[in-house]
Amino acid sequence: MAKQGSDRLDYHIDIIGGEIILQSKKKFKSFRLPNLKRYLSSGSLASFLCLMVICLWTVWGVSEMFHEGWYAPFEWLFFLLPAAVCLALTLIALTWPRLGGWLLIIIGVGFYGWAMWTVSARVGLTLSTLLSWLPVSGFLAVIGILFIVSARQATPTPVPADPRWWRRHLRYLIIIGLPLLLGLGLAVEPAVRMAGRVDDGNYGARLIVSDEAALVWAPAGPGWQESVTWNEIALFGVLPIGFEGKAAGPAGLCSSESRSGCATQEEMNLFNVCLYLNDEGTQLENTPQKFWRMPTTSELVSSLVRNGKPAGCRWNGETGRQPCAARPDKETPLWRPDSPTIYLWSADEANSSEAYYVTYSGSVYLNLKYTGLGSRGFRCVRE
Repeated sequence: MAKQGSDRLDYHIDIIGGEIILQSKKKFKSFRLPNLKRYLSSGSLASFLCLMVICLWTVWGVSEMFHEGWYAPFEWLFFLLPAAVCLALTLIALTWPRLGGWLLIIIGVGFYGWAMWTVSARVGLTLSTLLSWLPVSGFLAVIGILFIVSARQATPTPVPADPRWWRRHLRYLIIIGLPLLLGLGLAVEPAVRMAGRVDDGNYGARLIVSDEAALVWAPAGPGWQESVTWNEIALFGVLPIGFEGKAAGPAGLCSSESRSGCATQEEMNLFNVCLYLNDEGTQLENTPQKFWRMPTTSELVSSLVRNGKPAGCRWNGETGRQPCAARPDKETPLWRPDSPTIYLWSADEANSSEAYYVTYSGSVYLNLKYTGLGSRGFRCVRE
């Protein structure tokens, strides 16, 4: 197809193999415009969706790496695995679309099923949970199908390779480069903050004087523990003395199936583990000692620290980020930076099945009383 232009420019437009070629009559130059059909293909759509999934996992991984995983050497690498696995699968699919497509389907469906089974066993499934996991797990199966379709639609006619290296590998550069730049950008602020994190190595009993109160926090040991549920803390003093068999409440009914029969606020006040801690905070006794107690939500928030001193936080009575003079961090004297614990239970229940806990970064949340995580624990206090 030919077309006559203005007096200043004459050119031909040819369509060859789906590409538009612009050829000037006067300057004897050809300009090859992008093949729009290629960029609107199922393979291009699959590549774009893969890039979105990798970026989502990168945002999650970098955030959690600094928030939860930065307490032991190489522990943080675990949080980068999902993005790394998605990246590897995408690179395989770009090189071998049919193989990569099937791998994405198998892994996507398998991971989604495993995630839903795990969530169901812990807290039960909800519609929001089912939908929230689709973009980053089950959605991989849909992307895999698109790659398989693109492999079947591929033209058998070989296309001449572009002489420019970067142009031949542009898809790979984008898939690797964008998540890498995103991750590095997100890591700057927390990396700087971690470099200045205070850890004086003193994990004994510590006095923290905040605007609300002057409290002594229990030393490392039985009064400062991790991986304990709110039910176990509240029911420690109910016979038989101890944590064993009390994660699901006094009658074993507080679970993902019923969420009833959990420990009550009254039981927390009467039987919490801190009441059984000896004066030195080094041993749990079989009878109430009443030297120590569980801290309230307000006391936890006001005792949050930055640069080794109170961060000026106050609980506003609601969940979410709390108002603070400075952003608190995981530092002594309240926290142990080399410990996985980043959340502390408070003595306050929110309702019959949920209780409050506080994060080192200055937020208050609710969680089910029967849930236990290695990153959540408790620390006793006294005036």
